[in-house]
Amino acid sequence: MNIETSRADAAQATEQDVRVGVYVCHCGGNISDVVDTEAVAEALSHHPDVAVARDYVFMCSDPGQSLIADDIMAGKVNRVVVAACSPSLHEMTFRKALERAGLNPYLYEHVNIREQVSWVHKGDHDRATRKAIRLTAAGVEKVALQDPLESIAVDVIHHVAVIGGGIAGMSAALAVAERGIGVTLIEVADALGGRVAEMRRVYPSGEQGADLIREMREQLSAHPLVEVRLRTRVKAMDGHVGKFRLVLNDAEGADSEVKAGAIILATGYDHYRPAEGELGYGTSPAVMTLPEFMALLAGQDRADGPIKVGQRRIRSIAFVHCVGSRQIEGIHAPQADGKINDYCSRVCCTATLNTIREVQQRDPDIAIFDLHKDIRTYGRGHEELYLDASRAGALFFRYPDEEPPVVVANNGSVVVRTRDILTWGEELEIPADLVVLATGLMPRDISDLIAMRKLPVAADRFLQEVHPKLRPVEMAVNGVFLAGACQGPMDIGEACAAAQTAAVKAAILLSKPVIALDPFVARVQEERCDGCELCLAECEYDGALTMVEVEPAGSGVRRATVNPALCVGCGACAAVCPTRAINVAGWTLDQFDAMVDAIMADDIEAMAKAERRARSFTPLAVSISGGTQQ
Repeated sequence: MNIETSRADAAQATEQDVRVGVYVCHCGGNISDVVDTEAVAEALSHHPDVAVARDYVFMCSDPGQSLIADDIMAGKVNRVVVAACSPSLHEMTFRKALERAGLNPYLYEHVNIREQVSWVHKGDHDRATRKAIRLTAAGVEKVALQDPLESIAVDVIHHVAVIGGGIAGMSAALAVAERGIGVTLIEVADALGGRVAEMRRVYPSGEQGADLIREMREQLSAHPLVEVRLRTRVKAMDGHVGKFRLVLNDAEGADSEVKAGAIILATGYDHYRPAEGELGYGTSPAVMTLPEFMALLAGQDRADGPIKVGQRRIRSIAFVHCVGSRQIEGIHAPQADGKINDYCSRVCCTATLNTIREVQQRDPDIAIFDLHKDIRTYGRGHEELYLDASRAGALFFRYPDEEPPVVVANNGSVVVRTRDILTWGEELEIPADLVVLATGLMPRDISDLIAMRKLPVAADRFLQEVHPKLRPVEMAVNGVFLAGACQGPMDIGEACAAAQTAAVKAAILLSKPVIALDPFVARVQEERCDGCELCLAECEYDGALTMVEVEPAGSGVRRATVNPALCVGCGACAAVCPTRAINVAGWTLDQFDAMVDAIMADDIEAMAKAERRARSFTPLAVSISGGTQQ
């Protein structure tokens, strides 16, 4: 688009009379079963700035978007408010609809009347409807004061840095390079491969983990666009999307720099390590973790025959699931940060059953006892492992969530005490030569990287994506993507799929000479700024806000200035500015004032009419087994 033409259109839109279109979504009943959506539209139709007010069953559908586009192209509206579900789901959907219709996509406001109204006020339809009207009215007031904004253009470095050289990082690096983009793969260890390189047999193919890694290493080493940096740590990271700068420290001590337009994090996971004495671990040689047992099997001379620990033949093994996963507060001891691991590590059940099958194939006479809360073999075909293990003689016992098994050492062997739900709570004592603890997955400690870019972390300590369905590998930090188990427990297939997705996202981002960023960043009105520097003390993003010398009336003074590529639009600076010199584009203080006034208003004609209609609203009744459910 021609820049001068775009600016002219924006100026023309600013000079036009404000004509707001309000579109209220039923969300297929998610909203309209509680909120009288027709009443909301009718109420807003009386607002002096509203030219069109409609309600529709699914505004996000193609026909719903067409309603908006048709009103824009017919000249009926020049600003849009959609009252629907969360903006994280469909804000971009409606912005693109505006853009297709020829309207600046930022002359738009999304009002959430699902999560903020219908889902939290199901028992009070009248007040829910009145609340929806107030929130939508606030949206109208905000968009009426909205200036047409322009995206921020950022130049691009066509290079990707991948941090982490496990199977996810290797897969991401290959996928990026195959799209014609240079990539630097950074790994702290002596070799690529990560956890997969340690694995003996991979389900369901039965391949050796080392063989999988070897093939990928060869592809990486042969690719001209891939640079591999082993024994290297990221010492510092700055810049912004399109222009990141990473300072790397090699094992020899020399620092170097890598510049990249995007970053893919593939830092992997660590195995949970039981505390001293937890289920006998560390106090009895007859207790070990599943990874330790798998390493023991890999070190055996033969692929069949008896299994030994030292010189002692193992004739019975008890496997205990969910060690370090699905923990319960008050029952399990917290980690060093005071938190418990209440999440499911997902892959442990399949890994345990796969190991049980290997043991049974090596020594068919060995006795296998499996103690679990429940079996979660969620992957395609993984249930066959459970069936095969059971048919081969493994005995399965289900212990209560709140009563983990107790392991008692007994002269070199152990006894496992538990209560079995499957036999109506029967108390059991299981003698075993070996206890194997199926330990869960924990995020690797990358606190240094997290601090460098203020990366978002979920409650389970894994890195957090923007949205698990709509933006599953993207982070809130623009230009940073996730690959593999750094964002949660995954099997090999899932980790590689996430890596491929991250690579494609990075390639799309870098496919053009410039990147267009949202314009919702801080702006400074220089004539109002008095140089007090309170905003600098409040800003947490290095380089986003600085002071520069200016010369009004011939005298040099300092004024705040914003780097739009580094600003995240948090508004902390605007909150502390005593002269109101700083505003966030699209969220100005004047807009906030207008929204608050609209929410607090109680005497406008539209509100009164809506409340009268809301009182007569009868929600949909659904017949269930002869009765009715509201």
